[in-house]
Amino acid sequence: MSDLQIRNLRPEEISLAVDWAAAEGWNPGLADAACFAIPDPHGFFVGEIDGEPVASVSCVNYDDRFAFLGFYIVRQGFRGAGHGLRIWNAAIAHAGSRVIGLDGVVAQQDNYRKSGFSLAYANIRYGGTISATPSNPADIVALDKIPFALAEADDATVFPAARRTFLQAWINTPGHLGRALLRDGKLAGWGVIRPCRMGCKIGPLIADDRAAAEAIVQALLASAGSGQIFLDVPAVNREAIALAESLGLEPVFKTARMYTGPIPPLRIDRVFGVTSFELG
Repeated sequence: MSDLQIRNLRPEEISLAVDWAAAEGWNPGLADAACFAIPDPHGFFVGEIDGEPVASVSCVNYDDRFAFLGFYIVRQGFRGAGHGLRIWNAAIAHAGSRVIGLDGVVAQQDNYRKSGFSLAYANIRYGGTISATPSNPADIVALDKIPFALAEADDATVFPAARRTFLQAWINTPGHLGRALLRDGKLAGWGVIRPCRMGCKIGPLIADDRAAAEAIVQALLASAGSGQIFLDVPAVNREAIALAESLGLEPVFKTARMYTGPIPPLRIDRVFGVTSFELG
């Protein structure tokens, strides 16, 4: 068998991994590839045999302490030959001494444990069709109209690393719509909706409580229009699950959020929607 050659995907090639994720049913956003390339241009890998791409993985280094792994895919017909392990090891090596997080297929938890990952909690993808209703309360504003530092500081309460450049791109990418809820001049919640291969996803959705999260959702739906909506919810946040169910959304699949080591204390109770299973 020809040897597997591993190299970095160039930023303009990351769409290859995104297309493979779409084929696996992960339903990525239409502009995800451009956003994902920003935090770590060297964090995406492809394995090739005789120039043909057969495996992919990403391990995005956010800072000197934390990385997030995703896009771990080996094409049908090339599985079971050790290619996945080789490209996986390349990704782990890229992270160095950093703690690594991932959202993995639940059935693969035992394999991830062998690489030093421990289960933190499950995430559940909810999906369904929602009809938008008119919504324009005075305390809801466009996310790009508030100081970016407010969203950045709030994100630091729910994510293990600073991700300024990624968040800026995520909020400002054409087609992405963001809304923020202000209470007494303070940021009580915010979220982004983006078009995907199927319907739209809301993420992140960060809020002080369920009422704030629901207000953001309704404002996003009013801006984006009716249709198929997906929301990725930490299973440990019961209020987030209650919100998803109240919207008429149903579970689609689960992931296992796992880490290789300790992370800073996070306000998972404020996470009503995960930004992305691929980058955290």
